[in-house]
Amino acid sequence: MQEIYLDNAASTPCDARVMAVMAPLFAEEYANPHSGTHAPGQRAAEAVQTARAEIAALIGADPREIIFTSGATEANNLAIKGAARFRARQGDGRKRIITLATEHKCVLESVRDLALEGFEPIILGLDRNGHVDPDRLREALSVPTALVSIMAVNNETGILQDLSVLSGLVKEAGALLHSDLAQAAGKTGIDVKTLNLDLASLSAHKMYGPKGVGALFVRRRPRVRLEPLFSGGGQERGLRSGTLPSTLVAGFGEAARIARKEWSADNDRLAGLAAELFHGLGTRQVAFSINGEDARRLPGIISLRLHDAPAMKVIEALPHLALSIGSACSSADLTPSYVLTAMGMEPSEAAESLRLSPGRFTTPADIARTADLLAGAVQKVRASTFAQKTD
Repeated sequence: MQEIYLDNAASTPCDARVMAVMAPLFAEEYANPHSGTHAPGQRAAEAVQTARAEIAALIGADPREIIFTSGATEANNLAIKGAARFRARQGDGRKRIITLATEHKCVLESVRDLALEGFEPIILGLDRNGHVDPDRLREALSVPTALVSIMAVNNETGILQDLSVLSGLVKEAGALLHSDLAQAAGKTGIDVKTLNLDLASLSAHKMYGPKGVGALFVRRRPRVRLEPLFSGGGQERGLRSGTLPSTLVAGFGEAARIARKEWSADNDRLAGLAAELFHGLGTRQVAFSINGEDARRLPGIISLRLHDAPAMKVIEALPHLALSIGSACSSADLTPSYVLTAMGMEPSEAAESLRLSPGRFTTPADIARTADLLAGAVQKVRASTFAQKTD
């Protein structure tokens, strides 16, 4: 039976147009982009600069504000730790670092790591719809704060935070604002200047580009200063030493170019697929609810609670469907999703929840078959659970 891939929030396939851009760089234009003394190196550097401009255009930035990294995890670490450490080295007395309980693990762990260096981590809770209360953020900001990190779109639920409102509070308090845009860039309209972001992280493989490359937006005016994580040759304006993987960078740039033109049409199609899935499950009499249903959500990330059916058992009964119980970074952790429990769900409710994330190449036929297979698996799991309870 053919597999159906519904885990695009974890990683997307490379678009064929992206592969076409990368192929000659793998085979023919393989020079080091930092070797500017010869033509092959100059061509590699030109490919990097073209990609830098495309990624900047995607988020409304200046190309000089884009720093390439190995991915969003590195970008998040560089933004949070780099900003906090630079301010501390300059004698800034602000020690508070604020983030949300539903952030990606790399953000939460970066903030917690800074506690070992004398910083004060503050992890804010959320409401049932996955939103932070602006008044709670304002209260937390009443203590001098170095940096606030709030992701634009949650990777498990697709819920959008209202950064346009929250950024005003952060700016009034004189703190820096960082946002993890891994799930937002290329999937919704983002303008870092309008949102008043100081730092923002991106990942190529979340937008149909290659794995192994990401970027950090670092605002130039007024300038944001960071302490680099790596020592080395001073590439990327001294913020990220190391030879750039020009082939991957070029693929990232092409993925950004495509996303800038097509994200709205992609979202319209994904919204239609989500509606078809919900209708299909309803007609098959599957009792379900959407986590964060009343919140503004991206259509390509669906957090679904299947009532009275443990999600792991449902997934085990669906070997031909690529689904997840939450973030890929937590796939080895079989405890209920920390994101959902932070939203006020009981652990038993969170344990009945799984994530489906269709993408650019998901078809209506895939969704119809998913509804059939999912309904059958839920029925099977519920029957087994009922039998165990009556034994």
